[in-house]
Amino acid sequence: MLLRASGAVEGREIDVHAVTDAAAAAASGVAHAETLLAFADAVVGTDDAALTRARAAVLRELGAAELVDAAAVASNFERMVRVADATGIPLDPPLLMISEPMRRDLGLDRFGAAANTPSPGVLSRVLGPMVRPIAFGTLRLIGWWRGA
Repeated sequence: MLLRASGAVEGREIDVHAVTDAAAAAASGVAHAETLLAFADAVVGTDDAALTRARAAVLRELGAAELVDAAAVASNFERMVRVADATGIPLDPPLLMISEPMRRDLGLDRFGAAANTPSPGVLSRVLGPMVRPIAFGTLRLIGWWRGA
């Protein structure tokens, strides 16, 4: 959700399929997506050699400051996911409503933690298609306003 929202704020379309499909990374609209995706996968993986290679690639292609930023972002997301999973935090209703197509497209509901979030009700399914364009339009407007 945050990747798509940050793209909207910047006035760019981001293909979030790159998050779950390495083949989509090159065309995702995210700079250095393939390198960053390999790094993110290695951070949460168990292959120390893959992590060493991915870390070296980020350092080589993006630089030391960006390596630190990428490690901080990956670590923070991993921390948030572990806390949410451990405590059973469900998605809140507004996020559930606006994220439904993305969760479906990416297959995110197949993960065990999705069981913590109840299925959207009728109202959410009816309002979601109306609310999503407003939410992302507002983010684009914020991006335009910040750049003006």
